[in-house]
Amino acid sequence: MTSTFSIRPARTGDVAAIKKLVAPLAERRILMAKETVAYYESLQEFKIAEAPDGGVIGCGALHVMWEDLAEVRTLAADGEWRGKGVGHALVETLLEEARALGVARVFCLTFEVDFFKRHGFEVMADQTAVDPQVYSELLRSHDEGVAEFLDLARVKPNTLGNTRMIKFL
Repeated sequence: MTSTFSIRPARTGDVAAIKKLVAPLAERRILMAKETVAYYESLQEFKIAEAPDGGVIGCGALHVMWEDLAEVRTLAADGEWRGKGVGHALVETLLEEARALGVARVFCLTFEVDFFKRHGFEVMADQTAVDPQVYSELLRSHDEGVAEFLDLARVKPNTLGNTRMIKFL
């Protein structure tokens, strides 16, 4: 909790607000828009930044990919709240959750390289972060984020040209 906003788990009633936060970023090809059902299916992964008046001013999700690997996804803040610590608070909350779950590495796809560097992420040079056996298991996932992490050809048309980064916890 900060003096001006709080972080809490997402609720079903937040899905419309999450979509509203993502929409302008998706239009600018910074984030990928998802179908409404995808937000409901992954709702337990989301944290919400809430203003004192109850308005949703930010969101972010932690998606576990493997025993020791998770991804920070759909990190967004309302334009009027950018630069006021919303993204920072969300990332720190998601990293705390990753540690609590026993995750050793957290990955992200981002255009905000400097922001994630300030949180200890580094640009991934290659895929050596995943051993061949885990890679073969991850290939079985239907999740688009996993496919993007693995840099699979089938997601190339959807890739936004963002940077793959990782943090070791």
